[in-house]
Amino acid sequence: MALEIVQVEVGLLQNFDELCADPETGDCAIVDPAFEVDRLLHLARARNWRITTVLVTHTHHDHVDGVAELCAATGAVARVGEGEADALRAVAPRAVVRPIADGEVVTLGAERITAMATPGHTIAGMSYRTDGAIITGDTLFVGGVGRTDFPGGDPRALWRSLQRIAALPEETRVYPGHDYGATPTSTVGWERTTNPYLRCGSEDEFVALRSGRTAPRPTRGPR
Repeated sequence: MALEIVQVEVGLLQNFDELCADPETGDCAIVDPAFEVDRLLHLARARNWRITTVLVTHTHHDHVDGVAELCAATGAVARVGEGEADALRAVAPRAVVRPIADGEVVTLGAERITAMATPGHTIAGMSYRTDGAIITGDTLFVGGVGRTDFPGGDPRALWRSLQRIAALPEETRVYPGHDYGATPTSTVGWERTTNPYLRCGSEDEFVALRSGRTAPRPTRGPR
């Protein structure tokens, strides 16, 4: 059986969390818990899922402020890109925080989640790949991409990260970190075709667009 992913909108900033579980064993990981931790715990318990892992895409407060509470309630281990591990320890000092590397695999029963380094929005941003899906945090939204004007942001690094995501199979389901688009999820193929940032022809064009120096090209729609 494939990994089951449940997307939940939480808080007042249109955040998405994902509960990812092996339906056979009930082993579960939660991505970016920041708000409504009691609701996330209830959803997991209602499905008889056991939360073993917290996966963090990046350490902005609206993605990590619930890590301490969730880890305390479940004993889960928190994983985050090495360059942001200390920032996560600062907001969750009693949690077990372990850096995760590009390409590292997290196992949930018989299922696997693979970390993909996607810096640019932050210095050590991570996305998480499953069989047929990718959870992108604030790297890639439906129809948009993350900001690069916060500390640690780098538009050229974000461009390279987006190229990694765009190289995935077109049917790969995209789960973003916020409900900022026309739909809660998308696909890599749809984003390559319609997202103005992924339609840029070069890194310089992307940087100019991300910085607001140019306007997006008109979207032609899916091809």
